[in-house]
Amino acid sequence: MTQLSDYEFFVETTTEKYPIHVGNGLLSTLAPSLIAQLSNGSRAVVVSHPGLTGKYAQPLCDALKAAGIDCLLSTIPAGERTKSLKTVSRLYDDWAAQHLDRRTVIVAVGGGVLGDLAGFAAATYLRGVRVVQVPTTLLAQVDASIGGKTGVDLPAGKNLVGAFHQPRAVIVDPETLRTLPLRELRSGLAEVIKYGIIFDNRLFAEVKNSLPAILRRNSQYLLPAIARCCEIKAQIVSQDETEQGIRAILNFGHTIGHAVETATRYRTYKHGEAVAIGMVSACLIGEALDITPSTVTSETIEAIQRAGLPIHLPADITDEQLLQHAAHDKKARNGKLRWVLSPAIGTTCVQGDVDNTLVLKSLRRQRELPDVVG
Repeated sequence: MTQLSDYEFFVETTTEKYPIHVGNGLLSTLAPSLIAQLSNGSRAVVVSHPGLTGKYAQPLCDALKAAGIDCLLSTIPAGERTKSLKTVSRLYDDWAAQHLDRRTVIVAVGGGVLGDLAGFAAATYLRGVRVVQVPTTLLAQVDASIGGKTGVDLPAGKNLVGAFHQPRAVIVDPETLRTLPLRELRSGLAEVIKYGIIFDNRLFAEVKNSLPAILRRNSQYLLPAIARCCEIKAQIVSQDETEQGIRAILNFGHTIGHAVETATRYRTYKHGEAVAIGMVSACLIGEALDITPSTVTSETIEAIQRAGLPIHLPADITDEQLLQHAAHDKKARNGKLRWVLSPAIGTTCVQGDVDNTLVLKSLRRQRELPDVVG
C-alpha cells in the first residue's frame, strides 16, 4: 500500500492499533478516503467550531458525501470555557435527534478542546462509537489528539471528568496552521518545547534554534518538529495507555499550568501559555530539590521566551491559591502531589512527597524573575 502522508506512525496498545498520518494537504487528500473506508458505508458526523466550518469542516463533509457517505455536521462554540458536561449534553441531543447508531464515525475537526469534547462524547454515546481526530491547531496536532485522553473540565479543576477512548486514526495536516492565529501557534509551541525537555534533547535544540522560522510557519522546520512530537507521543502511549507509568512525564509543567488555568477560570491563558509558566515552576522546584541544574532552568526559560510565551505566575492569584488548585491534579496519589521534573534536557523523573513549603518558596522565586531572563 502506498504511503499517502509524509510521516506515518502507529500507536499500539494492548487493545488498539491506529495510525497517525502527518503531511501537508492531508485534510483534502487522505482524510476523505480514510474516513470513508472506516465508515464502511455507515454515517459520519463531523464535529467542529462555527469558525472552522467553511474552511475545513464543510469541505470535508462534502468530500465524504461525494464518496457515498451520509455525513452530518455538528458545531459547538470555541474556547476552554465550553469544555463542559453541558456542551457534551448538546452533542448527545444532536446525535440522538439524528438517530446515530454504533457504526457511526465521529470526526473531530478542531483544536484540543474540541477533540477532548468530541472524543468524550464519542466514548460515552451508546457506550462508545468510533472517532477520528483531525487536529487543526499545533497544540492538538502534537499532543491532544493522540493517546485517547478525552474529557471535560469542572469548576474544581481541569479534565476531572473523562475517559480513555483511542481514536481509529489521527490525521495531521500542518497546512491548517497557516490560518491559525499567532497566539495559538505560540501556545502549541509550549508542548513542542516540552517534548524536547522530557524526551529528546536534539529536538529541543533544533526547535529552539529554528523558532523564528517556525513562527513564520516555515514548513521545512515546522513539519519535522510536528512529526517528531507525534512519534514521541505514539511511543509513550504505546507503552502506557492509561498513565500508570511513563506517560506521566507528558505532564511536565501541567501541575502548576492546570492550576493557573483553573484559578483564572480559563479566561486569561491559553493552555500552552499556562503550561509554559508551569514548566518554569517545575524547573525551579527541581532546582530547590537539587534535581534540576540551573542550566536546564535557564535553557527552558530562554526557549519559552523566544517562543513569545509567558514565564510569570498571574499577579492576582496567590501562591497558596495555586497550590490549593494543584491539589486536584490527577497525578496526585493519596492526596500527595507528584511533580514531573527534569534532571537534564531530554530526561525526566517523577518526584513525590515534595514539601509544600519548598514549592511555595520556588513559586515566590518565580515571581521575582526579571521580565527578560538571560
